[in-house]
Amino acid sequence: MFIDRAKITIKAGDGGSGITSFIHYKGKVGGGPDGGDGGKGGDVVFKADKHLSSLAEYYYKTKFVAENGANGEPKECFGKSGRDLILKVPLGTIIKDKETGSVIADMFYDGMEKTVLIGGEGGKGNARFKNARRHAPHFSQTGEKTESKQVLLELKTIADVGFVGFPNVGKSTILGKLTNAKPKIANYHFTTLSPNLGVCEYYDNQFIIADIPGLIEGAAEGAGLGVEFLRHIERTRMLVHVIDVSGTEGRDPYDDYLKINAELKKYGKEVSSLKQVVALNKTDVFGAEENVKKIREKLGRKHRIVEISAITGKNLDELKKAIFDTLSKLPPLKPLEYEEFSYKKPEKLEYEILKEGETFVIIGTLVEVLKRNVVMTDMQSLAYLHKVLKDRGIIKELKEMGATEKSTIIIGGEQFELLD
Repeated sequence: MFIDRAKITIKAGDGGSGITSFIHYKGKVGGGPDGGDGGKGGDVVFKADKHLSSLAEYYYKTKFVAENGANGEPKECFGKSGRDLILKVPLGTIIKDKETGSVIADMFYDGMEKTVLIGGEGGKGNARFKNARRHAPHFSQTGEKTESKQVLLELKTIADVGFVGFPNVGKSTILGKLTNAKPKIANYHFTTLSPNLGVCEYYDNQFIIADIPGLIEGAAEGAGLGVEFLRHIERTRMLVHVIDVSGTEGRDPYDDYLKINAELKKYGKEVSSLKQVVALNKTDVFGAEENVKKIREKLGRKHRIVEISAITGKNLDELKKAIFDTLSKLPPLKPLEYEEFSYKKPEKLEYEILKEGETFVIIGTLVEVLKRNVVMTDMQSLAYLHKVLKDRGIIKELKEMGATEKSTIIIGGEQFELLD
């Protein structure tokens, strides 16, 4: 099954928690604090791989989570960092944020890597909270939790040349003769079900050819496989329009030419303006001469025309030359131009107070940080929480909103009473 679009959920690893620990050795039961920090969570990294041709790996499995960081250990030993999650995708895969549709990355070059999500920071152990006034802190910091995100993967084949034309006109056969590709070839009356790529050698030069599955009338509106494969033409520098001039399928060859170009124009996105070489295939079939003459008269000098036979190999070298000559006058392929979107951790510590009767709920990024730093069972840690709320003017704001000693203050799911 050829898969060129996928929706997946990704999550970076959570940071490991720091631990509360004290030195223990013979003759000294309760020594100083020696709790180590937790390890950083693993990142989510996408990597472009030229050996992949579809997104099939992301069809059945849709959730991917990086490894969490390990918790800290005694003797101030750091927890192990979580392993990064490497997700390999074919060249030409565009990664988008599902919620906004914004482009995160265009995986254009082989080996290209993009870190999409960064793992959570490890929490600090109690040894890190020791100071001149606090000799034996009985609290430590939890690891940073990460959020899952949904991303869209969309493959747009990267190739120098795209073969277009109706089904069963010989595109796959030509591709097999010109390149190292081995497409499944038979006298089908339906189209190939996935784009095939091959590398064509022309003296000391190489170019990549993509056999775009056969288009039919109405493809731009979704007929047949429609836009499922029209998108792959977007990433080509030029087109080879393959036409069956034998007429054995019961269609008029010139009419085929007009219909395919009409679909390209309807699809838009500049694909209709791509340079074309017209390959008149099956010229070895009796009666093809009349159709060749008719097409040459109607097209004139609009396109370079090459009369070929994929079966016998007639003029395939001339087709190679025509393709190379056209490519040599065209600019090289370039990645998509876009304003890069990234998932950034909030830099500002913000908060908002929600009131419902005598209950006040404090939410925001400040609360998320406090949840990591405050241990509810430790008086020193709670004193730190009270200091933060007072220094930031939150206690004053609560009073201005009508909070009293009888009010319930909720911070990170924990309930408190208002104290000055």
